Amino acid sequence: MSRLRLETLPAPLPAAPRRRFPAAARLVRPVLALLPLLLVGGWALVDRRAVDEGTARLASADPGWLFVAFVCTCLTWVAAACVRQGALPERLPPGLLVASQFAAGAANQVLPAGIGAHAVTLRFLQRRGIPLPRATASLALYSLVKPVAKTVVLLAFLVAFPDVLRLGALVPDDRTLLLAAGGALLALAASAVTLVTVRALRRPVLGFLRTALTDARELHTRPCRVLALWGGAAATPLLQGSVIATVGFSLGLPLSWAQVVLALLVAGTAVGAVPAPGGIGPVDAALVFTMAAFGAPAATATATVIGYRVLTVWLPLLPGALVLSALLHRKVL
Repeated sequence: MSRLRLETLPAPLPAAPRRRFPAAARLVRPVLALLPLLLVGGWALVDRRAVDEGTARLASADPGWLFVAFVCTCLTWVAAACVRQGALPERLPPGLLVASQFAAGAANQVLPAGIGAHAVTLRFLQRRGIPLPRATASLALYSLVKPVAKTVVLLAFLVAFPDVLRLGALVPDDRTLLLAAGGALLALAASAVTLVTVRALRRPVLGFLRTALTDARELHTRPCRVLALWGGAAATPLLQGSVIATVGFSLGLPLSWAQVVLALLVAGTAVGAVPAPGGIGPVDAALVFTMAAFGAPAATATATVIGYRVLTVWLPLLPGALVLSALLHRKVL
């Protein structure tokens, strides 16, 4: 009887496998939290001259105009949060959304083509329970709406100020336009051929497009989302141009607000596709050239762009990195 009881006892469960590299797993989150600060420090050492020159210029500028520029800079993060919210049917917490966009601005200065900001936002949306296909579709809608809205704003400025703004030196020649059109057509053809020939990509891409189109149709039936999406996208270049204009006014830039905003729109359209971190470099050079073409002295235009970059990039970079580290530490990202 005792032997029968022993034979019917269940077999002991196998021992749970021991975790491998527990110390390394515990170090992952602190390293991720400190990584933005390390990148900021390294970048500041590499571009120390620009930081010093811009800071010296701003020290002698009109503080009243600089305060207005600071307010416009803060509003750009609010506008970005509005566009992000407008690209999603689900409601996001406003405070955390603005904080994530402030942190995304710091990440965007390190990686090119907006990859840093999109990565931070994608992580934030997933932490809020948004499925990956819908979160990715919202990023695609965000990336599509911004250039469309910027083009509409540019056309509106050209119509509203036909005589004040001189574009003769900025209009590209026929050869440049043909090369740009040919490059765009070639990229579209290559994408179509890739989708047709590579079956492994066809199914996820088609599923993504279905999700994106479904969400876009739903969003455009809700006036609040439409206002947040398109209103925020249209306000973004106006606020950025306002920052440049007010910094320029503090340094004595002899251009109007409309001329500075149009200079930014033209410069961003001309070299916006260049994959530079935060657009720094190509957009700066094009912006100086455009303002000089409108009649501004080259030295004042250069000082304006340097001051604009210090105010919108360098001053928020360390606080943005700290916010990014805090959001990572609190598992918001």
